[in-house]
Amino acid sequence: MHGSAWGSGWQPEPGWRPLPGGGPATAGVWTATSGGREVVVKRLRRPDPHDAPSALVPGDVNYWRRAADVALSGVVSASPGLREPEVVRVEEDDEGVTLVHERVEHQDAPGLWLAACLGRFAATELGDHAWLARDQLRSRLALVAHRGGWQTLARTPMADIADHLWTHRTQWLDVCDALPQVAQHGDPSSANIPARSADGGAVAIDWAHLGRGPVGTDLGYLSLATREDVEPLVEAYVAALPPGLAGADDVRTGARVMAVYTALTRLDWALARVADGEGALAGKFRHPSVAPYIRAMQRQVDQIEALLA
Repeated sequence: MHGSAWGSGWQPEPGWRPLPGGGPATAGVWTATSGGREVVVKRLRRPDPHDAPSALVPGDVNYWRRAADVALSGVVSASPGLREPEVVRVEEDDEGVTLVHERVEHQDAPGLWLAACLGRFAATELGDHAWLARDQLRSRLALVAHRGGWQTLARTPMADIADHLWTHRTQWLDVCDALPQVAQHGDPSSANIPARSADGGAVAIDWAHLGRGPVGTDLGYLSLATREDVEPLVEAYVAALPPGLAGADDVRTGARVMAVYTALTRLDWALARVADGEGALAGKFRHPSVAPYIRAMQRQVDQIEALLA
């Protein structure tokens, strides 16, 4: 199974069925059949001169070919807590890389179990690969700062709160840098952790942000998409950590900072998309493309208050 050269450039084969998803470097995701089994094909596009230079920096969170390097290295092929689906093949050409993995069926899993899987995975030894992601939250907030910060939140009733948290972001990033640094998936969600593995852990997909980071930050990211509140998630995560790796306060801090700054960044982005339309901004809080992000922020009220204190 190979991509086909139709006209000029790489093209998917006839019969591949498109799937949603993918990041900036992803040219497409498909399901297909290979050797009698179902697989998922992901095409990574090599950056061109118009792309951000950071896409070519191996340690940057947006490094374009990290998912391919993860698959080729096998570093998470049998890791505890989370592991990669079986790699069928990795094919590289002048235009990019094609990844083929065994397809896994999605099974809904409770948030507490997912938190425990992340806790087990945190102890994984990833090695010293140059392509491991570093400074994930710091890098993402730097991009927001380049665009002027949370400009749309400044026009809402929570302007003062947003201004305080934005002004103190470096302080909280420094606090997180001082926490124990552990293995992190980088984009954990129920969608990206679709199945259970034979060893009692989970099979996770989309390893484009694999790296090391402050303990608990993966958990904070996960908490934005779970029914459970942060505190029981922290308890499940800590219980799964190896003894002595980190305490509950460390995990709680890492989770809190990641959850709050991610939730507010997403809300600012959602509001900015509708802000220039007709009518007052306050009248758009119930817009279908905004309301979910407001609800996600409201779930973080206790965590926001803790950072303000």
